[in-house]
Amino acid sequence: MLIVISPAKTLDFETPGHSTIYSEAEFLKESNLLIKELRKLKVDEIADFMGISPKLALLNFERFFQWQLPFTNENAKQALLAFKGDVFTGIDAASFSDEDFKRSQTDLRILSGLYGVLNPMDLIQAYRLEMGKKLKTRKGDNLYQFWDGKITNSINQSLNENNHKELINLASNEYFKSINKKKVKAEIVTPTFKDLKNGEYKMISFYAKKARGLMTRFIIQNKITDPNDLKAFDLNGYMYNPALSKELEPVFTRDH
Repeated sequence: MLIVISPAKTLDFETPGHSTIYSEAEFLKESNLLIKELRKLKVDEIADFMGISPKLALLNFERFFQWQLPFTNENAKQALLAFKGDVFTGIDAASFSDEDFKRSQTDLRILSGLYGVLNPMDLIQAYRLEMGKKLKTRKGDNLYQFWDGKITNSINQSLNENNHKELINLASNEYFKSINKKKVKAEIVTPTFKDLKNGEYKMISFYAKKARGLMTRFIIQNKITDPNDLKAFDLNGYMYNPALSKELEPVFTRDH
């Protein structure tokens, strides 16, 4: 099984990465093209384009100009250890063993607006560029057009190289849209997580993001290769709910 997840806006480049395993991202040439486009934007244009505060816009303006190749252990950090949002809190890669990191390299991919698709131990530099943002390039009006079939092809290559028969979609809709589902050479399984609220089960974004990270960790550490074994997931109070589930859409619910 190959897992795909979304990146995070929150980053940690202050804490040293504690793993000696690292790799180079596949699409750095394309990332460099996007950085050149982003450097054309003024601070107020970044604030408007990204819908963020002037302070955050200035931070990202500076990041775009500090971004430089080649990446090294001194100026970059492994993606799995650099991202710090809710999904990555659930994964808790800081507690991974070397075996966990090695397994994640074959079983996990992180989708990214700037980097396209990342292996967990690919070195990255700080950035913010959400996949759904409409950044105009010579390839089109948005990042979906910029990346076109590259992400799908990369995912298919990873599926083939590691003999994966299923793609486990633990990414948000915004990021999973960058993959052409019709061209994926695997069965797509999309787990969802719902919490009991006002008498019915609903997906609550904050909780669902962390649960996606917990399931990612669960798959990697338990060396799961059969989607049926996902039903055993029981972290943070979530349990498989057969009544709400479909064959390729297992639902996990939690009663507070």
